[in-house]
Amino acid sequence: MEKELKLNSVEVKSDTSLKEKLWVIIPVVLLVGLLTVLVYNHHAEFSWNGFVSGFNQEFLVFFFIGVFAQLVDGTLGMGYGATSTSFLLAYGVPPVVSSTGVHVAEMFTTGVSAISHHRFGNINKKLVKHLLIPGVLGSITGAYLLSDVINGDVIKPFIAVYMIILAIIIIRKALKKSIIKKKTKKLGFLATFGGFMDAVGGGGWGPIVTSTLLGRGRNPRYTIGSVNAAEFAVSFASGITFMLFGGIHGWQVIIGLILGGVIAAPLGAYLVNKIKRKPMMIAVGVLIILLSLKTLSKLL
Repeated sequence: MEKELKLNSVEVKSDTSLKEKLWVIIPVVLLVGLLTVLVYNHHAEFSWNGFVSGFNQEFLVFFFIGVFAQLVDGTLGMGYGATSTSFLLAYGVPPVVSSTGVHVAEMFTTGVSAISHHRFGNINKKLVKHLLIPGVLGSITGAYLLSDVINGDVIKPFIAVYMIILAIIIIRKALKKSIIKKKTKKLGFLATFGGFMDAVGGGGWGPIVTSTLLGRGRNPRYTIGSVNAAEFAVSFASGITFMLFGGIHGWQVIIGLILGGVIAAPLGAYLVNKIKRKPMMIAVGVLIILLSLKTLSKLL
């Protein structure tokens, strides 16, 4: 009887251990596979000569945008797309290139971020499962529309206005004094809407999903870690859709954002409970508004 109990205990532990490892193995396998495909299909851009020829002042700008945007996203659970897209649009990068670049880069940065949050124990697995499939479906729909249906030049001012709205949401959440914990309903709808707006606008998953969940009184640490983990699947789905229907443009943007984001992702996951959220959220919100106003002033 005791031997049977011990054997059952060992089986349960090994099963749990395997499930835990899958949270790291799946992102790693997907990222290695993606990198292999990208290098194979675009070897000229990934060659040493291609990399060196692209290494200039612009590349450094995109690299530092990637670092800053990922630190914002990793510590606040929101803002990567909004921050990086606002910077890129303000710098003069076209909407389709900026959105494709942000989402292809996010395939890598969110993967590293998800692994890092898992490493620091910041993930609520049940919440991730509720957000995953609806978020992926919303992001695929949005990415398809932007790649194959919507004209980037026409939508550019609307994206800038959308970014201002996201920034106001971020600042409003930061200024809210007391949050009463409430049960979160319609998680699937929330995730679908967040994934769709993220793909079309180049950002919005965090400000829509994270801010809503935090506004309902959920624990910041596990909310941020879980939303970041689900974002890996959302970004992966939209990134693949952009590749299939719109192709990949702007390698300087993509590689700069990837390198900056991958370097900053573990630091962001570590700092999630170390910094004061409210001042950071207000500062990021104000910055996004200023960048979006600059983009609108150029268009008008």
